[in-house]
Amino acid sequence: MQPDRDEVQELCALLRSRFPIILIESHEEPRILELLTKAANLESQVLMTWSITCGIRRHGRDEAIYQTNDLLDMLKHLDKTAQNGIYVLCDAHPGFKDPISMRLIREIALSHSKTARTLVFISPRLDELPSEVLRLSAHFHPQLPNRDAIRVLVNEEAKRYEKQTGERPRGDKQALDMLIMHLLGMEQDDVRRLVRQALRDDGAISDDDLRRVLATKYEALGGAASLAYEQSKVKFADVGGLAQLKHWISLRRKPFLDPSAVNIDRPKGIVLLGVQGGGKSLAARAVAGEWGVPLMRLDFGALYNKYYGETERNLRNAFAAAEAMSPCVLWIDEIEKGISVDGGDGDGGVSRRVLGSLLTWMSERTQPVFIVATSNDISQLPPELIRKGRFDEIFFVDFPNAEARAQIATIHLKKRGCDPAHFEVPGLAKLSAGYSGAEIEQAIVSASFEARARSEALRPADIQAEIERTRPLSVVMAERIDELRSWAADRAVFADECATSDDAAA
Repeated sequence: MQPDRDEVQELCALLRSRFPIILIESHEEPRILELLTKAANLESQVLMTWSITCGIRRHGRDEAIYQTNDLLDMLKHLDKTAQNGIYVLCDAHPGFKDPISMRLIREIALSHSKTARTLVFISPRLDELPSEVLRLSAHFHPQLPNRDAIRVLVNEEAKRYEKQTGERPRGDKQALDMLIMHLLGMEQDDVRRLVRQALRDDGAISDDDLRRVLATKYEALGGAASLAYEQSKVKFADVGGLAQLKHWISLRRKPFLDPSAVNIDRPKGIVLLGVQGGGKSLAARAVAGEWGVPLMRLDFGALYNKYYGETERNLRNAFAAAEAMSPCVLWIDEIEKGISVDGGDGDGGVSRRVLGSLLTWMSERTQPVFIVATSNDISQLPPELIRKGRFDEIFFVDFPNAEARAQIATIHLKKRGCDPAHFEVPGLAKLSAGYSGAEIEQAIVSASFEARARSEALRPADIQAEIERTRPLSVVMAERIDELRSWAADRAVFADECATSDDAAA
């Protein structure tokens, strides 16, 4: 376990500094009370505790002062008492909306120089305290378990499980290391409960336990509305083409996940620019799946709010949640739709402030959060966002070449229970020159519907006919795509090898 000496000494320093109010935002009430008990003993101060169920009483005793269950009644009593000491208020936050209670708290705090009554608030939420009370307060932030402390907790629970069941817990070192990594950022009690649940489930630490830990961790953060959590099962084997992007990502997995890596050398993120249906979203999911980390999707639609300042607050909360879920991949889909290049003049400056918050966080973040931003039109993005240093690289996702189209067709045929060997895949790849991955998939899907309507098995001719009936995006929007490809030629790295001569002719 982590030693609590530093935390106790920090609390003692706050008490000796004569802050009239100490704020502790935490779910670990019993552990915090234990720390405060040690600090009170070291400082030779009386420790009193209050809750709405028990009223105010000397810590460790059962007898409470009569009629002090209500927060206002307790504050009136405390305002009249001359007893110096530490008064711990547990879960008092529902009373923060009462102006009389807030005034009494302020009067008690302002009289601290005459009667040293230190108010300590312990609650999972302390964000509604008025500014006049915050000015008189000091914050104490309990330590979260580090990797070594979590490993000790896991070993303790494993020994307890073996003692009670007679069975030795199962699981390889990689699964254990991943579990410890994903438990970072959680409070000690939550860590112990999740480890216990993982072991009691089947006596082993498995991928299912990792998914459960991540889901619980996301829910514990309140499930930020603008940040959706997804445990991606997509791997690069499920993505056709993009050979250069896959190689680039594979080289950066270890530096990103290595806990000893210096933050300045950790991969930061990429921009995936390209045509619609080219596989940018699938690639974003595959990065998270390949690295085995959670995928956090930032939704600009849920981010924006009509009230002044709420959009920026939602963005800060989303960033805080992403850091708490780290290591993770933060996917910002169609980023150009959330950040305007016109400087935000059309929306009262909201997008300009959002851009400033995003740039600041990208420059100052210390947690392993890898950004994958996708865009269909990079000309709509401000230059200060896409310059080198913000992102590691800009990749251009073009229409797949012949080899990639064959891979895509094979993947989707296998997904639908068809043997690719019976479908002349090279011929399909040649026939679908200029088609995106989404268009190839849709051709197979439509052909499957046609075959099922005839109560027959899917045939190569069905897919060929569907491909011939389709007018691909490369034809429908040829001019815009040529402009995009021309821009990327000298400014971006192609995610896959260039098209073959047959593709160019098509």
